[in-house]
Amino acid sequence: MAMGAAAFGGWGLLLPVIPLAVSQSGASDAVAAASTAIFMTTTVITQLFVPRMLMRVGHRAVLAAGCLLLGVPSLLFIVSVDAVPALAVSALRGTGFGMLTVAGAAIVAELAPTALLGRATGAQGIAVALAQMITLPMGLVIFAASPTAVFVLGALVPAAGLIGVALLPPTRPAPQPPRIERVRLDIRQFLVPCLVVASVSAAYGGITSLLPIAESNRAAMIGLALAVVSAAMLVGRYTAGSVADRIGIGRSVVPALVSAAIGIALFAIAALGNMPAALFFVAAVLFGIGYGACQNDSLVMAFDAAGPARYSSASAVWNISFDAGTGAGALALGVLATSVGYTAGFTAAAITVVVVAAVALIARPRPDRLPT
Repeated sequence: MAMGAAAFGGWGLLLPVIPLAVSQSGASDAVAAASTAIFMTTTVITQLFVPRMLMRVGHRAVLAAGCLLLGVPSLLFIVSVDAVPALAVSALRGTGFGMLTVAGAAIVAELAPTALLGRATGAQGIAVALAQMITLPMGLVIFAASPTAVFVLGALVPAAGLIGVALLPPTRPAPQPPRIERVRLDIRQFLVPCLVVASVSAAYGGITSLLPIAESNRAAMIGLALAVVSAAMLVGRYTAGSVADRIGIGRSVVPALVSAAIGIALFAIAALGNMPAALFFVAAVLFGIGYGACQNDSLVMAFDAAGPARYSSASAVWNISFDAGTGAGALALGVLATSVGYTAGFTAAAITVVVVAAVALIARPRPDRLPT
């Protein structure tokens, strides 16, 4: 949990800052949002190779390398935040984040008893969301006072995760089943959890990248609203984990998607301009609860579909969906914001989440197929 808090704290610290810094350097909204998109692109590419890395060197070595690659390159933003160098540094940092996301989720599944898997992933989610709740607004506030300071912190916070990594037990993935059994694994088992997390993450990528730009005259309020999103995620993640352990895996997904969609729709209304601050915070609560619950339940769904021998692979598939959604959402909403406005972009994100909710409802397991 400490390692995850440091890693995601460093990610959250610069998540809204880099697009804003690139925008202030003279780039368009689409280019600014592309900094998040390229970060997530290299994250996804790296995630493809992490299960093999875990088999060869174990979780601790991969997590340590991830902390360093996510953090240290942030110092290069001090030199320049022009589009080309900023995109290059974002790409490098994304490789470290790819290692951290897959290995961090997989080690929780390796260490937790199966009967407590939902609550274990929820507890890890609390650590991650709590760190983001603090660092998301902190990054914007510090950037306004001193850009250099926020980039230095962006290097130091993930590096602090090395302390947690050093205290982890030596862990490697469980032995893989024979190749013939691996071939039988049906990727369709992962379709619903991947669609769920990709859709809400796409909205999150667009919101965190574009709201600070859309409401640049109310940066402090937006930073606080993003903190509220992270705080609400705490509630959503652990509640969904408890429901998964006690009632059934996947039972929180549809209500969570509906909550997230309503929140996004309120952000779309707020983006029309001159809306009361209270609307941003209502949107943040609804979206955060839904987003957190979707994260937790979809991850447990992926682990359940994969089984203990494939936890690292399930973590990779889920994290690829999460991060590809975040990057694609930031880029797509950035393009829409540039061409037709912020409200249209957020509305498109809300509609996408509603469609995925309908798919999840249709594909929901029958009661006799739920775990006991």
